[in-house]
Amino acid sequence: MWLQRVKEELGPRLVVGWRYFSIEQANNPHGPGWRLWEQPLEVSCGGLRSFCAAEAARLQGEEAFSRFHAALLAAVHREHHDIAAIETHLQAAEGAGLDVARFERAMGDRGLLARLAADHTLAESLGIFGTPTLVFAEGQAIFLKMSPPPPPGECLPAFMELHNLAERRGYIHEVKRPPGRTP
Repeated sequence: MWLQRVKEELGPRLVVGWRYFSIEQANNPHGPGWRLWEQPLEVSCGGLRSFCAAEAARLQGEEAFSRFHAALLAAVHREHHDIAAIETHLQAAEGAGLDVARFERAMGDRGLLARLAADHTLAESLGIFGTPTLVFAEGQAIFLKMSPPPPPGECLPAFMELHNLAERRGYIHEVKRPPGRTP
């Protein structure tokens, strides 16, 4: 949600291209040949349904996808809904102003998982191991864990500091706070 505030402040200077990365795939116990996107929807812990829901929203346009994505994040992180629940997807679709009937029909299309396969494969080639990871235009990537998000007035400064760290301090590989040690 904080990245949306950054986008609002920077406008067209910041292009955010959301890509998929599956923790379920990355941490699978089945071995290197197992691919989540080749599994039945019922096998997944819910990740496949969520990816299908996001792509079903994208079929209604990038703006529809952005609204759905924001609504889904709010439902999960603010309202503590289950990200894998179809009810959560439908509620987010309705809240985002999508054509819910069209959305619901599209959710069952396994062809939507091609984007997950392509995005996840790209992420692996970049060495990405978790979410969220920010990949800047210069190709530098930072895995980010933040809780709670910065206050509204600090969103842009925090983003710029992360960008500078990624771009100018390639020798810094990890910064971590001990649990319970926040300023």
